[in-house]
Amino acid sequence: MRRLTGICAVATGVALLLTGCGSSDSGDRTVTVTGTGKVQGTPDVLNADLGTEVNAADVSSAVDQSNAKAKSITDAMVNAGAKREDITTSDLSVQPSYGTDGHAITGYRATNSMHVAVRDLPKASGILSAAVQAGGNDTRISSVAFALEDNTKLLSDARARAFDDAKSRAQQYADLSGLKLKTVKTISENGSGATPTPMYRDAAPSAAPSINLEPGQQTVTFTVTAVWDIG
Repeated sequence: MRRLTGICAVATGVALLLTGCGSSDSGDRTVTVTGTGKVQGTPDVLNADLGTEVNAADVSSAVDQSNAKAKSITDAMVNAGAKREDITTSDLSVQPSYGTDGHAITGYRATNSMHVAVRDLPKASGILSAAVQAGGNDTRISSVAFALEDNTKLLSDARARAFDDAKSRAQQYADLSGLKLKTVKTISENGSGATPTPMYRDAAPSAAPSINLEPGQQTVTFTVTAVWDIG
């Protein structure tokens, strides 16, 4: 029993909860551990935020020109392979432009922003290039990021690995304590997911570039905390 008590004291520094140490009732002994599982997968969608920014002498002209450019960009992306239902207007704004004195209004700036999701990744570069060509110098690309839209299988694999990791840790602590690992009592999920990877940012290109996009790999991480009876 002295050996078991010593192990409980050491375990405090490694996030191990071992209850019932020194108790004669083996049913009160539990071990709580956290396991982590990681798997990698290839992104299946490209999310891009882009639009137009137009300056004009009056509000109506600025809005009309911005809308016209936004329509041209949308049509160009659809012609290049994007689905129209995957293109969503995300922001519309009109702001005054001021002179050097900061008081006199010299014109108006209108922006028309949209979000596009490209699920046919081989077409992604051509779609963005078409958008830039259609919008010209008024094009604005604020962000482009690859993501995992369907990560169901990856999450399942990561979850299984996380549980196996937790069980392995629990088994090790049971062995170190001279006890046997018994029934799992509780399991809780602590979080999961993959972070989208930003790939490309630009401001106002003067010509249609050949946009190079590399999806790479994304890591899906899953963690679980489990409690086992030991005795």
